[in-house]
This record gives sequence, structure tokens and C-alpha cells, in this order.
Amino acid sequence: MKLVPLGDRVVLKQLEAEETTKSGIVLPGQAQEKPQQAEVIAVGPGGVVDGKEVKMEVEAGNKVIYSKYAGTEVKLDGEEYIIVKQNDILAIVE
Repeated sequence: MKLVPLGDRVVLKQLEAEETTKSGIVLPGQAQEKPQQAEVIAVGPGGVVDGKEVKMEVEAGNKVIYSKYAGTEVKLDGEEYIIVKQNDILAIVE
């Protein structure tokens, strides 16, 4: 199965959380902060959304930073994804 986002939505796959701090302390699962960095898996077509023209500025394969509480989490074929609107993406990591 494949997720195909509609309108100005983007499908993200969250990058793995750091398991150790820079100083070498190993963090248990509950202490790890949810990462805000993800990889773009699929991008909607854009077009006219709520009466405004929307041009998609991200593409599949981009690494992005998104708003902490944005989007809807979905599970498909054992993988977890987050579907967000393009304006919830804050930056592209290059």
C-alpha cells in the first residue's frame, strides 16, 4: 500500500531519536524527546487550497524540520508516518 497526500499535505517519516547524549549518557525510551526532523516520503499536488494558490516547495527525499505538535500520525504496513500541511514544515535541512 502507498500513501498519496491530497492538496497541500506532505507525508513524513520521522527520523530516529538520539539514544545517547553528546556526553555519552544513554537515554531510556521515555526520556527521549520526540524528534522534529523527518524525511519527506510523498508530496501532495498543491493547487488551490481554501481559495489560495499553493505551490509545493518540498519534494520526496528532503529532510525537514516540522512543528512539534503538527500533523496526524498514521501506521501503515508496520511503518509510522506523519501527515502534515506544508505550512507546518518550518525548514528544509541541507
